[in-house]
Amino acid sequence: MVIADWFRTRFPAVFAMIEARLVLLRKALSFAAIGLVNTGVDYALFVLFYGYAVSHAAPLAALTALAEFCQCGSPANVALVVCNVLSWFIAASGSYLMNSTITFAAETGRRLSWRRWIAFIGSGVVGLVANTVTLVITAQFIPVWAAKGCAVLVSFLFNFSMSHFVVFRPRAKTAEAEPNP
Repeated sequence: MVIADWFRTRFPAVFAMIEARLVLLRKALSFAAIGLVNTGVDYALFVLFYGYAVSHAAPLAALTALAEFCQCGSPANVALVVCNVLSWFIAASGSYLMNSTITFAAETGRRLSWRRWIAFIGSGVVGLVANTVTLVITAQFIPVWAAKGCAVLVSFLFNFSMSHFVVFRPRAKTAEAEPNP
């Protein structure tokens, strides 16, 4: 770290700017890695739920009734939405747990809270809407499994931005933590 120390002492403003961007990059990479794990959970649950919903009489009848009641599309499109929301909710909860204790540990103190979980799920709804719209539209042109992949990529941008700027803002420093002049 001798080179970093030399650079820090001679160019403190430049070093601080680079260091801040590296911290953000590390957070984005950690968020993406956790996102990959939870994307696998989301995708696996989606495939399981969707496969069951469209191949068994009871859920298919319920989806058909829901589609007729709300007049919101075909049973197949309603199945896409319902299965996507269920799998997303489970994966998003796992993502909150991991991001609270790893990616945003400095901001959370590695403590879970209902308030932050609700904020995380609430802010994730923006990503979920983008994800679901992308899924339904792209599923008209490509296989459902590929459409789900496209939807995940679109929602990543929304989810990281909301987590970084809204849910896991830096904690306020306490008076004891600040050095005395």
